[in-house]
Amino acid sequence: MEAVERVISDPGGGSSQSTTLVHVDSETLAATLPLPLTKMVSSRKVSQEVERRQRLSVTSAERAAVIRDMYRPLHPHIYHLKESFLDPRFTQVVEYCRSSSATEQGLSNLLEEQPAPRVFRLPVFNRSFCEQLLEELEHFEMSAVPKGRPNTMNHHGVLLDELGFDEGFFTPLREQYLQPLTSLLYPEYGGGSLDSHKAFVVKYNMKEDLDLSYHYDNAEVTLNVSLGKDFKDGHLYFGDMRQVPLSDTECYEVEHRVTEGLLHRAQHMHGALPISSGQRWNLIMWMRASQERNTLCPMCNRKPTLVEGHGFADGFTATPTLCPTLPVC
Repeated sequence: MEAVERVISDPGGGSSQSTTLVHVDSETLAATLPLPLTKMVSSRKVSQEVERRQRLSVTSAERAAVIRDMYRPLHPHIYHLKESFLDPRFTQVVEYCRSSSATEQGLSNLLEEQPAPRVFRLPVFNRSFCEQLLEELEHFEMSAVPKGRPNTMNHHGVLLDELGFDEGFFTPLREQYLQPLTSLLYPEYGGGSLDSHKAFVVKYNMKEDLDLSYHYDNAEVTLNVSLGKDFKDGHLYFGDMRQVPLSDTECYEVEHRVTEGLLHRAQHMHGALPISSGQRWNLIMWMRASQERNTLCPMCNRKPTLVEGHGFADGFTATPTLCPTLPVC
């Protein structure tokens, strides 16, 4: 679970005319560390982590520049979204959402709602695209270029913005295909005003990460797509929204199916059970709405403390005229 990261674009999702901002301070960090770590970290370590996170966007931009110069993609055509990559059932659902007669109930009838409330399963990509994307990711893993961690909880995976997928792939996927769904399903969570995202892939392997602890995401809405490969077990489980005490929470297990995605509110507590064999890759897309988080950080329930960042960063925005430079408050 990452307490700090972000994007910048207009609140309406247009061209980059705002300032990219990162929310970072020691109280926020302590509040958003994985629960077992909260009592263990010293104030010195918290300060060191704050400094590290303030450098995140800079080091990420530096890695991305090296990757652009040195890495040669295996499948360059997949870096730009084509409708042929998508499952036809998904595009049919999107077409319904774009119609003037679309309703939340009508959309819910087209999706497979899970036992966990407001968690929906939907077909997203076709198997051929998933296989090519996995080949690309494995090719990238074997290269000598620098690589960053997806977040503080997943040790193995790929930051897809650094690899060059954001502008041509995930931005149109969010704007043209996912937002028509999220605006109907999650309007009170900023589903109709998503203007940034963080996309990454995580890998579970018998000799690496097996599972993922109970957590919530630094986003308003999350899409989690199973890319493959062959694996057993490793189902997701969902509890309740993060504000609900654990003692009052009932958890629901949800199977992950290759090529299909699970769409859910990002503040919905969830985790991943351990795989028992094989290797599993998941594509995660944290979608963010600056109009929601600009007033209240979803990770700490406080007014954001902001510094200027690069790229999409943490999903907060400020106009240049109002905020040419942003100190840490």
